[in-house]
Amino acid sequence: MSTDTTPGTSAWIRRFHTGPRGAPALVCLPHAGGSASYFFPVSRRLSSVADVLAIQYPGRQDRRREPCLDSVDALADALTEELWPLRGVPLVLFGHSLGATVAFETARRLEAEGAAPLALFASGRRAPSTVRDERVHLKDDEALIADIARLDGTHDQVLGDEEVMRMILPAIRADYRAAETYRYVPGPALTCPVTVLTGDADPHVTSAEAHAWRRHTTGAFEVEVFPGGHFFLNSHAPAVMTLIEACLRPT
Repeated sequence: MSTDTTPGTSAWIRRFHTGPRGAPALVCLPHAGGSASYFFPVSRRLSSVADVLAIQYPGRQDRRREPCLDSVDALADALTEELWPLRGVPLVLFGHSLGATVAFETARRLEAEGAAPLALFASGRRAPSTVRDERVHLKDDEALIADIARLDGTHDQVLGDEEVMRMILPAIRADYRAAETYRYVPGPALTCPVTVLTGDADPHVTSAEAHAWRRHTTGAFEVEVFPGGHFFLNSHAPAVMTLIEACLRPT
C-alpha cells in the first residue's frame, strides 16, 4: 500500500500505484461492506492513464476502530471535503452499489461548489430518484449474512469464518443502513456525463431503474448492460476498465 503524502492522500484515500503527472484522478468508491483494496486491480490496470484513488470508508480494515458512517449524506460530505484539495484536477468518479449513490451525491456537492467532475460511472445501483422499501439492515446477523451470500460478491471462505464475520458485520450493517435509508432530495441535475453499468440479472437494479439515471444529468448519458448479477464486475472487469480508460485517455 502506498504511503504517499501528497494532497489527496488521507485516511480516506489509498494510492496503490503512482499515476502520470497531470493525469485525471479516478476516484473509486466501494460497495456495502467493501474496502479500498477491492480496487487494487483497477489501479494496476489504469495507473498508466490516471491517478487512481481508492476510497476507504471508516470502520473497516485499517480504519476498523473508527466509527462507521451510516448515511449517504455523511459519507458524501466527508468525501467531498477530502477531495476538495483536488478541485483543480479533472475527476472521474466510479462507484459500485452503495458507492454509486455516494459518488452521485459527492458529484452534486462538487458541482454546487463549481468543481464539476469530468464524468460519473454508476455501477450496480438504481437511479437516486427510484425508491425501494428495503430493511435488511434491521434484520439479525443471520439474515444479513444470507443477503450478502445471495449477491455472490463475498468468498464462501469469508462467509464461513465466524471470527472474520463478527469483525466486519458492523461495517456491513452500517453500509446497508446508508444504502437502504437514502432518499434523493430533488435539486439541479448534474452536468457531467453519466455512464450506468448494470448486470442483466441484478436483483437490486431493473432495466427501468438503471435508465432512470437519465433524469439526473443534462450531460451525455448511456447504459451498459453486462451478463450477470449484482457483482457482474467480477466477471467483466477488463471490459469495464476499457470503458473507463476511454474516458480517461486524452482525445
